[in-house]
Amino acid sequence: MAKLKNRDAALRKLAAIPPAVRSAAKQALAQSADEITEAIRSAAPQGKTGRLKKSIAQTWGGGKVRYSSLQGNVGEAGDPDLSVRISAGNSEVRYSHLVEFGTAPHINGGIFAGTEHPGTTAQPFFYPTYRKLRRRARSRISRAVTKAIKQL
Repeated sequence: MAKLKNRDAALRKLAAIPPAVRSAAKQALAQSADEITEAIRSAAPQGKTGRLKKSIAQTWGGGKVRYSSLQGNVGEAGDPDLSVRISAGNSEVRYSHLVEFGTAPHINGGIFAGTEHPGTTAQPFFYPTYRKLRRRARSRISRAVTKAIKQL
């Protein structure tokens, strides 16, 4: 059996890894989530009121969204401290998915029964931006964790 030099120092370093690594990962995650959120906001169509842009938000801990919205997760860890959900839409803006994917031509019902809706063209702003920056976020988090481990 090999002897470990400075066993106590090695054990202290191993015990110190989780807090240092978690802190570095959380900082990198926050920076990435802010970057992705701002990029999605700038890519969103303006519209007359700007409510769609204002509805784009982050929820730490990957919280559930109860209304129709677009969602992307950054840092999909089982740990609520290390996950962020970015969403577009809220209880007042329930049309974010209709802007993202567009609508097909259809015959209206309800008070406008029988009228024809020509459909709307898709204006993708959420998922293309999210997909473009997702790899960058993962790399940033990975580098931060590796650097934190090396500094111990």
